[in-house]
Parts: sequence; structure tokens; C-alpha cells
Amino acid sequence: MKTLILAAGKSKRLKPIEDKNLMPFLGKPLAQHQLETLQKAGFGDFIFICGEHNHKEFQALKKKMHLSMPIIIQEDLSLGMAGAVMQASPYIGKEPILIVSSNDIVDGKIFETLKAEYKKKDADGFMVARHVNEYFPGGYLKLNKRGFIEKIIEKPGEGNEPSKLVNIVIHFYKNAQDLVKYLKNAKTNRDDLYETAVSNMARDGFRIKAIKHDGFWQAVKYPWHVLELWKFLFHATAGRIAKNARISKKAEISKYAIIKGDVIIEDGVRVLEYAIINGPCYIGKNTLIANYAMVRDSHIGENCVIGKSTEVARSYIGNGVWMHSNYVGDSVIGDGTSFGAGAITGNLRLDEKNIPVKINGEKVDSQRNKLGVITGKNVRVGINASIMPGVKIGNNSFIGSGIVLAENIDDNKFVTGKWELKIAENKAELDKKAREEMAKKLK
Repeated sequence: MKTLILAAGKSKRLKPIEDKNLMPFLGKPLAQHQLETLQKAGFGDFIFICGEHNHKEFQALKKKMHLSMPIIIQEDLSLGMAGAVMQASPYIGKEPILIVSSNDIVDGKIFETLKAEYKKKDADGFMVARHVNEYFPGGYLKLNKRGFIEKIIEKPGEGNEPSKLVNIVIHFYKNAQDLVKYLKNAKTNRDDLYETAVSNMARDGFRIKAIKHDGFWQAVKYPWHVLELWKFLFHATAGRIAKNARISKKAEISKYAIIKGDVIIEDGVRVLEYAIINGPCYIGKNTLIANYAMVRDSHIGENCVIGKSTEVARSYIGNGVWMHSNYVGDSVIGDGTSFGAGAITGNLRLDEKNIPVKINGEKVDSQRNKLGVITGKNVRVGINASIMPGVKIGNNSFIGSGIVLAENIDDNKFVTGKWELKIAENKAELDKKAREEMAKKLK
């Protein structure tokens, strides 16, 4: 059996996050977490599909994990999954194939369910599906009475869904060449070549069964999905580590610091006097949690400085991020970002309604009533800047001091504001008697 891992896409909906597959979680890129889950479930013989933009990084990951898998560059990313499978076809025979997205993260138990279904031999293939209550920008399944797929409709638009079942990119076919053949013959005017091919297979009598999954699932389609994903990966990782081994012996933690709940603290971390870490929390290697800082329900990457009197709540913080006297709540902060003293992120509307985020020119409901800022890499935020809920700041952009930022900023921008000072003669007089009385009381 071949296992095809898809990691070539460049999702525009995720901007300013550049590559979700390589985004670090608990010290590992997301793709590595997915590969390790598959290995644990007994799958191997991997074929990895990437893009020109991330080929070098995946070659390094292959070497790090001691894998012998071929890494193929998908030449035409506009062909999506169909292009990925066809690009990999020279490496695929008539054997079974499992197709998995590197960023459709699920509870690993679903793979055991797939193995059990495979033994039944009552289908030509399987597709994992999830019942959703809110619209999700993916492929929706239309099933017949026997539970086999009749058709897949890609991104039908809210209100046009044929069912409440969304396709998760965990697909299995008993004969890989059947899929390849239908992909090569499929025709469509929409961005749904793969879905068209599978629908044609169903039309011609192929029995592709929908396997319903009720466990954890998070596809990283929008930036705020990161906030749910890190917590799942945290609990999955912590569950494999004994409680007395989750805090490294090579970490330096002041006896006056407070650590509560489930935490993973890596080598080289320093937690200074009167800092508070309230789990679930991950603190990456060589990070400093300074005096009076509070970190709760958050992921902090490697080589970060969470400076004095800073509070980080329910956020994902990448590697090499520096803060000082800040509040960062419900935010996704890219690698190498710095916050000047007093800079804060707003995370709650005055009316406490869900926070919309502008994605590709359109407002998208985040379905969260708390959401802070989303930054790319190497962003600089000046002292006393205030960032409104749901704002995105692009890679390598600088935000000047004292600004109230209420709109998205593209990559490589320098944002400043204008202030008009009014200077007049001071005619006010201090009440010396009142000051003297106050001084006596203070004695």
C-alpha cells in the first residue's frame, strides 16, 4: 500500500501565514506531526507531494526523520489534489493507496477504523467525512441509501449544501490506477477536477463508502484554526509523556514562580520570580518567561522573551518572538515578531458578537467572539500601539508607536500616524495646602 501525503498547496485564505505545513507546533512542523501519526497507525511507503516553494524544507524534514520516501514537486498547483495524484502516478501501481492531507489533522483512531473497514471488502474505496453544523469551505458529499458516495460538490456555498457531510482529505482506494484513470479523463470548468473524477467513478458503479468521523478534526483553512489545533497536538503529545517528565530538568524555574495545570516546558527555559504559567501551556526551548509575566492556555515557541508584566492568553506564539509589558490575547503571532512596551491586542468587540476577518477582500465570520491579531513573520509593533480584534499584519511590516490599527496591513509595509500637539501657557496652580496634608498622611 502506498501513502500519498499532500503538502503542495498555498492557501490564500491563510495569509499572512505562508505555509501551514511547516508551521511549528511543540517544536515540530505540522507535517511531521501528521507523518508520525501515520507511522504510529502502521502506514508507510510514503510519497510526498510538495511545491517548489517548500521543497527544500521537506527534503530537510525527510533527512531529519530518516525516511526514504520520494519527494515530488507538483508543477501545476492550480490542479489541486488531482494534479498531485497525477504527478505521483509514475510511483503508483495497481496497489491500494491512502491519500492524506498533511494539514487535515484528526484523532489517529480513525486510521484503525479504516483498517477494519478495509477487511470487510464491501467497498472499492473509502472517504472520511464529518457532519458539520456551520458552513465549511470544502467538498460536501451526497450519499445514496447504502452510504456510498453519489457525488462530491466542492464549495457549494452556504445554503446550497447537498448534505451536512464534509469530505476530510483522508481517502482510500483499493486500486490506485482506477483513480488515476478517472483523473486523466475528468473535465470541468471549476476548481474541482478531483471531485469530478470521484463523482464519475461513483456514477460508473465504484463503491466509495463514506466513513463518518466524530472525533477531533481540524483542517487549517483559516488562521484562527491554529488556535484549536495547537491544543489538540498539545494534549496528544502530553498524553505520551509522564507527568513528572513534562518539565525539563534543564529548565530553570524560580521557586517563586507559579505553574498550574498541564504544561510542557522544554530544555533551556527560564521562568523568573513571580511569573505565572497556567496550563495547558507549551513553552519551547530557551524561552524566557520574565518577572510578573502571565502565560495561560497558550503555545510559546522557541527562543522567545515574554517580558516583565506581559500577559499572553489563549494564543499561539511562534519562534523568536519578543514582548515587554504587553497584553496579547486570542492571537496568532508569527516567528520573529516583536512588541514594544505597552502595545496591546484587542480581542473582544464591544457588542461581544463574533469577530469578522477580511479574507481575500470579503468578511468571513470567524465563529469566535474572541480573536486578536494575526501576524506574519518578522513584524514590529511600536510602543503603545493598539490593534483591534481580527486584524491581520503581513510579513516584515512595521507598525509605528501610538497607533490604533483597525485594518489589515499587507506584507512589507511601514505604518505611521500623525499627531498634532497643542501647547499653551500653563495657568493652573497646584493646591499647596492639599499637597501638604497629603504628605502628612503618607508619613
